[in-house]
Amino acid sequence: MILSMSGVVLLGIIVFLFFRKDGLKASHAFVSALFGFFLAGTAIAPSITAGTTSLAGLLGGIKF
Repeated sequence: MILSMSGVVLLGIIVFLFFRKDGLKASHAFVSALFGFFLAGTAIAPSITAGTTSLAGLLGGIKF
């Protein structure tokens, strides 16, 4: 749950920055949000979740 919430916050910040800096139109952001909402209800959603979880684990395991 924490990973998904932080992912939502991170993606929200990225969309906001695109909207402010790169000229992302509100209609594009709305369509992207709808796409994500409907994608979450498909059969591929568990695969996406597993992939992002494993990527987060990989990035979390990097030692500098």
